[in-house]
Formats: sequence, structure tokens, C-alpha cells
Amino acid sequence: MTTEPRPIALPVTAVTCLEDRAHVERTADLDLAAGVQRLRLGPIGAPAVDRTLHAELTSDRPATVLGTRIVRTWTPRGPVPSPGDDSPLRLRLHALDRERDAVERERDRLLARLDLLGRLAADLLREIREGVGSGESEGERWGRELDRVDAERDTYAERLRAVGVRLTSLETEYDTTLRAMAEAEEEPAELVAHVELTVEAAEAGPARLRLGHLTPCALWRPAYRAVLDGGSLTLETEAVVWQRTGEDWSDVRLTLSTARSALATEPPGLVEDRLTLRDRSAAERRTVDVEVREEAIGDLGPAPVLGLPGVDDGGEARVLNAPSAVSVRGDGRAHRVPLSVFTTDAGGEYACSPELSPLVTQVVRFDNRSGHALLAGPVDLVRGSGFTGRGTLDFTAPGAPAELAYGSRDDIRVVRYAEESHDTTGLTQRTVVTHTVRLHLSRFSAPGEEGERVVALRERIPVSEVSAVEVRLREESCSPAPASVDAEGVVRWDVPLPPGGRRTVTLVYEVSAAAKVVGL
Repeated sequence: MTTEPRPIALPVTAVTCLEDRAHVERTADLDLAAGVQRLRLGPIGAPAVDRTLHAELTSDRPATVLGTRIVRTWTPRGPVPSPGDDSPLRLRLHALDRERDAVERERDRLLARLDLLGRLAADLLREIREGVGSGESEGERWGRELDRVDAERDTYAERLRAVGVRLTSLETEYDTTLRAMAEAEEEPAELVAHVELTVEAAEAGPARLRLGHLTPCALWRPAYRAVLDGGSLTLETEAVVWQRTGEDWSDVRLTLSTARSALATEPPGLVEDRLTLRDRSAAERRTVDVEVREEAIGDLGPAPVLGLPGVDDGGEARVLNAPSAVSVRGDGRAHRVPLSVFTTDAGGEYACSPELSPLVTQVVRFDNRSGHALLAGPVDLVRGSGFTGRGTLDFTAPGAPAELAYGSRDDIRVVRYAEESHDTTGLTQRTVVTHTVRLHLSRFSAPGEEGERVVALRERIPVSEVSAVEVRLREESCSPAPASVDAEGVVRWDVPLPPGGRRTVTLVYEVSAAAKVVGL
């Protein structure tokens, strides 16, 4: 069996990106020799999953794949390329080098000065010996000169000591900085993976290899950009792709899927569920216990999940394809890949639910004309004045209506006041609770602004589920009369507001309950 010493390039040609991983497909053209041989291909990303490795050969001559495996080795990295600007450590090293040279020159100058003073002192002592031998006596002059020389020698010796201390400190800091720079610029060994492919060919000749495997450290999420221009909306669909698989994806066919291959496919086991009936007690038959539903559902719902949310595909696996070849670097950063764009007519309204929020929001409605399902994801909202914020788009099937909230309007204010009164009828002893809600709308307009704006106001009244409690809307007391009331108790008004206009909307409804009702 022959072994090819040089690795054969195995580039990535197609990628199917899943919710938390990716399926990578590679192709290579091989020149096979007759017989059994082992080929070394790659390098490939080290995180590749070994058990998912699958290889196929396509050739005009009989050729069989006998085995594949991934071999990983630690490979030292080359030196780090020097950037355009030196690092702070390298700059500090240069500064220390210059300062050390200056201190060494100062040390040499001080040593030369001390040597000169030493020779001067020796000459002075020789002069004193010769003068004393010849009978001369200049004690005062000799004393002054000796004192001056000794004082200068002490001064320069102290300066030389300080220079020596500074030079030692510079040497220590220089060595420390040099070690720190070496550690900072030294790259650790890199884990490199190659594919070892064992093939058997009946005859020598070319063959095409297609190899696929799963790899972690790759994911994608949908993102959108909605541009509102008058009565039309342009929606751009993009895929945000992250990957850190150890290699770049260059000019690959990118497919985006919501399939969850890691989820179990077995149905949950069924367990026995017993229901027990019992007669109500006399006290329970005499009273009816009621409660407001919103208090009961306040704590329900799934717990919030920290981190990146999953892809909402409506319960069915969806597949999206990039229209052209794309390149995604393996740096772990977000890369946007355009998928589709369409322009459609857009309608909408200015909506407000004062019970929840006093803000008036511009809601835009449109139909999905992209030709594929719009998955739930964030939307960058753009209108005439530019970027206005970020919203969310729910899952929308092809051709289905969708809506986007374009943020609140600062020129419309809504103030809500609520009152309630309790009363008891004389004969039936029914409890009657009358609720009065007043909504004050104001529009602050710029000079010269024209045209009305219709604000869709929504308020909610209770909906009774028991016969002992009745809810009645007093339309004769409402001002103006509601435009509609749906089965869920949502009351709607369409209120026109001219520039600088003010309106007041009044809602009156009553809740009556029998005497045996408690908890109201």
C-alpha cells in the first residue's frame, strides 16, 4: 500500500448551517494509482466530528473507499507578522534601550572625571612632598586644594553610585519587558486536522472525491431590515452566520436549515391520568367563587432563556438558500448573508392601548411576498427620517399577513383616568360595580402641519364565564359610541385628531353579581 506524503487540498464547497452546528461538504479531484493507497487530505477544521465523516468516490473506473479517519496533530505556529505600529511593549523596550545608552554614557563620563580627579590629587601630593623636601611651606594653599579635590571626588562618587543604581534598575526592567514581549508575541501550537483516506482502484486514473461531516461552533439566525416609504414597505431578509470551525468558508454554496437533528424523535411515554368526581358541599353550593383571569395567568408562560434564542419555524423544518456563493470567515463574528428582498403595499394605523401603555404606536401591516416563510427574528426599522429602532417579526407563512410596530409617536399623547363605584340593589341584593374610563387625547403639531390622524384606541372590559356574573356595556353613557366590541371584550374606537386637536373618549360598563358571588 502506497502513502501520499503531501496533503491534498480539500476545500469547503457547500455548507448547510443548522441551528447550532453545520454540515460541511468538501470536494477534491484525485489522481489515483492502481491498487490500495492511503491519501492525506486537508487540512480541515479540528472540531470536525469524527463519527459523521462520510466519503464517496466518483470515477469512470472501479474505485472503492476502504476507510476514512481524522488525524489531529499539534503544529507550531510561525512568527507573528509585525503590525504597522509597534506594540506598547516594544515601544517601551526601545525607550528603555535609549535611556540605558544615555545612562551608560553618563557613567563613563563620571568615571573619566573621577580618574582625572585622582591624577590631580596624586600630582598635588607629589608637589607637597617636593616642597617640604626643599624647605617650602605653603600649608594653607595645599590644604585648600586638597579639600577642593576631595569634595569634588565625593560629589562625583555619589553621582556615580546613583547612576549605577539607575542602570541596574533599567537592566532589570529591560529584561522583564523583553520576557513579557516574548510571551505576548509567541503563538501557541495549533491543532491541525487532516483526513486519511484509504482507497482501492482497479486502474490508475482520475476520480472525484466528495466528503462530508458535521462540525460544531457554527450557527445562524434570521434578521430583517424593513424600509417604510409612504405606502410601500421593502423587507430585506438576511441570515446572520457565526462560525469558528478553524477554517474560513470561501465562495461556498450556503444552505440554511431549521432542522434539529439533535432532538430525540421518540414520542413521550403515556402515563395513566385519573380523574375523580365528588359532590359539592352545602357551603360550596351556596356561594360562587370568582376571580379575575389576568391575576391567574400573570405567572404562567415559559421561563426566560438566557443567551441566543432558537429559530421559530412554525413547527416545520424550513430550508433557505443563499442566492449566490458566500464567504464567511472563521473568526466567530457575525456575518450577514442576503437572502431575499421584496417590496409590497403597506397599510397600518396608529394604535394605543392606554391600559397597557400611554404611547401611540405606528403599526404597519403587509403581506409576505418573499416566496418563503419569514422566521421570527429582529427587524431594523427604517423610515423617511432614517433608522428608527429595532422591532421583532413573528413567524409568517408565505402570503400570510404580518405586522410591524414602528415605534411610538411623540406628537400624540394619551392620558387615562379610571373610576369605579359600588352599589347594591334593594330587592335582589345584587352587587353592581360601575367602571368609568376616560381617555384624553392630544395632538401636538408643528406649524403648517395638515391632515388628520386616526388613532385606534383599544380598551378591555371583563368577559364573564359564569351565569351569576353579568357584564354590560352602557353604550348610552359612552362618548363616542365604540366602533366595535369583540368576543374577548376588546372595545375599539377610531378617533380622528386634526393638528393641535384634543378629544375625550369615555367608556362606561358595569359588572353585576348575585349575592352568593364572592371574590368580585
